[in-house]
Amino acid sequence: MYTEYYGLVRSPFEMTPDPSFLYLGEAHREGLATLVYAVNSGKGFVMLTGEVGTGKTTLLHALLGQLDSNTNSAFIFNPRLDPMGFFRVLFEELDIGPPCETKAEYLLTLNQYLIDKLAANERVLLIVDEAQNLSTEMLEEIRLLSNLETPTSKLIQIMLVGQPELQDLVDQPELRQLRQRIALRHRLRPFDAAEVVEYVQERLAKAGYTGRGLFKKKALKELYAITAGTPRMINNICDGAMLLGYARQETTLGPEAIREVAHDLGLVGKDAVENPDSSRGRDATPKRRRRRLLRFRR
Repeated sequence: MYTEYYGLVRSPFEMTPDPSFLYLGEAHREGLATLVYAVNSGKGFVMLTGEVGTGKTTLLHALLGQLDSNTNSAFIFNPRLDPMGFFRVLFEELDIGPPCETKAEYLLTLNQYLIDKLAANERVLLIVDEAQNLSTEMLEEIRLLSNLETPTSKLIQIMLVGQPELQDLVDQPELRQLRQRIALRHRLRPFDAAEVVEYVQERLAKAGYTGRGLFKKKALKELYAITAGTPRMINNICDGAMLLGYARQETTLGPEAIREVAHDLGLVGKDAVENPDSSRGRDATPKRRRRRLLRFRR
């Protein structure tokens, strides 16, 4: 809707983890280096945690892009599976073969598959996303997979990814054995203030923006204050602010636009919203129309 108005070739703040828009802050670079090292060195169990919207899925896609063709990866998004459902999805992801009738048959078949991959000098990586929602039973099943090993090598690398609650989950006494298997942990932090500026500017540039200062310095400062550097919130607010700018035919966006969108998204209270241009006679987008535009973009 606003791309042509701002001279863009694509939307800069989509919610999908598009690798062409990859931006890594310091914590993300550290996290990616940790994950790549863990997989390449065969550490076995690794855990990645971070608040909602901090870029965990984006980081995982970056990881998969850095692994060589000798790494076979399974990406499981649904943590609500029972053990048989889990193994069925795992086999589909790794293209092992038809479903088995029993869990024992699954384990025997998987063990042979892993041995064959080791003999071919290939790795197998299992990534379980939203792992904070796994049941204790499923976490124990996943731990048992780490028993599939040779005297010198782990046959499968396992990565648990989730919100900070995952840390509390694995700290439960009944999961002591799982906790002891986790070789590396990384907590993903949001961007700092300088990284927010770089993130916004880089995404705009990759979307084709050639102007200067679409978001004013005060707008970017306000953006950091409201989002605390969380990428998903940054995308939501910037997308909405550009939509407002298009509706008002504005070529630069100030902190007022950031606050208005943040208010409509329920991120700030009504008292935080200011309209300094109303006294100068500038046409303001009516609140009802503004919300309709934002709903259209979600």
